Amino acid sequence: MKSAAFDPVMREVFGNLFSSVAEEMGSALCRSALSPNIKERRDFSCLICDRAGELIAQAAHIPVHLGSAPLSVKAALSAKSMERGDVVLMNDPFQGGTHLPDLTMVAPVFLSEAATSAVFFVANRAHHADVGGISAGSMPISDEIYQEGIIIPPILIVKAGRLDEDLMSLFLSNVRTKWEREGDIQAQIASLNIGIRRLEEIAGRYTPKEMLFYAASLEDYAEAMMRSVLASIPDGEYRGEDFLDGDGFSDRPIPIRATVRITGDRAEVDFSECPPQVRGNLNATLAITVSAVLYVFRLLLPEEIPGNAGTLRPLDVKAPKGSIVNAMPPAAVAAGNVETSQRIVDVLLAALAQAIPDRIPAASQGTMNNLTIGASHADPERSFAYYETIGGGAGAGPEGDGASGIHTHMTNTMNTPIEALETGYPLLVERFGLRRRSGGRGKFRGGDGIQRDIRVLEPCTVTIISERRVLAPYGLAGGSPGTPGENLLIRADGTTVPLNAKATVRAEPGDVIAIRTPGGGGWGPPEGETQD
Repeated sequence: MKSAAFDPVMREVFGNLFSSVAEEMGSALCRSALSPNIKERRDFSCLICDRAGELIAQAAHIPVHLGSAPLSVKAALSAKSMERGDVVLMNDPFQGGTHLPDLTMVAPVFLSEAATSAVFFVANRAHHADVGGISAGSMPISDEIYQEGIIIPPILIVKAGRLDEDLMSLFLSNVRTKWEREGDIQAQIASLNIGIRRLEEIAGRYTPKEMLFYAASLEDYAEAMMRSVLASIPDGEYRGEDFLDGDGFSDRPIPIRATVRITGDRAEVDFSECPPQVRGNLNATLAITVSAVLYVFRLLLPEEIPGNAGTLRPLDVKAPKGSIVNAMPPAAVAAGNVETSQRIVDVLLAALAQAIPDRIPAASQGTMNNLTIGASHADPERSFAYYETIGGGAGAGPEGDGASGIHTHMTNTMNTPIEALETGYPLLVERFGLRRRSGGRGKFRGGDGIQRDIRVLEPCTVTIISERRVLAPYGLAGGSPGTPGENLLIRADGTTVPLNAKATVRAEPGDVIAIRTPGGGGWGPPEGETQD
């Protein structure tokens, strides 16, 4: 953006100001939430958008939210006219959402008492441990979205600063853990208020015109940097293919295919060869697919470049409606967000490795290892729903070994501390450590996965949605694949029952759920070996 008033130093100042607001929103949400999934695992994102809903700044939270959350903001703007003090709540995956447990809230920012229209919008998205559905944790082995929980289109949960108690009551009547959900929703609202106040304070030091000018400048800068990166990739057509283990109803592998076409300073990512949406819940909405594409190309940028709407401008995503990467209602989508997004990343990295092999790592674990444990009781105080994702091995790259026991790619959460888990739930962690030598061999070795054993102390239902239990994370440049994961139910009498990648089981007191997560792929041939 060219202007006589433009100052590159001030662009950097505003970049940090906007990012700090999003970060503080996240800190407030983390501190005030009730559920371990938000408070401890930090499964949330906070962002600032301009008046058109375009992303200006997002805190370094969850990559899968990077491209999708602004689409929810745009859906909220299309559906509702927001006034001062309003907050829109939504979770509809087919309106910019990801899956039903991710509740998104959006609020307008007017900056001054005299302003008659919103200048910015603040938003957050947090994964709630239960939003109803056929199993505790709202991540069931489902074949339509209605089984996964309550669907919330854009609605005003707060009007002119006043909470709509009727809507809150309706929502809480459809979930298993009412007190926890209410607390997390209030935490999200408080986080938005923090963002509004901080932007108002910035407007007290600078004018709204300056804020908008530099917000647009930051988007232009990010676009220019993305174009520069794309121009450094050789022109050509690069094709990637990988598979999902199965959709929970069939063990037939599901292909994910993408063709990346680089032309000058633009990239087209074409998913036309992907299959139609499947019966199970691996279907991804377009918002998820766009997020995965944006994430992969964002990896190629220098770390200090701001993540905003400008990075997406040189990217063209083609995903046929009704396909597994652009599913239509009433498709089940609970795992599209957490599993299919990971495979899209693997496919795109495999494609780009053909163009820039010295910059691309081998496949990481390729799954979030989703685990939900819960029970419903007549006494609502005894009902519980626990959700976590579990880390694994990162893929090795041309510059070194992959990290072990870490969340990779589309997730950026932390593990739930054992103390928090055991204090809040009738669960006992008996083992939590690295799965030694599960990373793939190579010049640089893939990171090791995790072993996590949880003993249940009362009858409950356990659901596992995972991947890479059959098909291993690939190695690159002659490196070996990582070791696939494994799920086990160890009964109190010592009997071991192997579980599929997607499974729902009834667990009794004393039973142990044992999760062995995949290792990352190796990179380069091991010492003493040569690549064929």
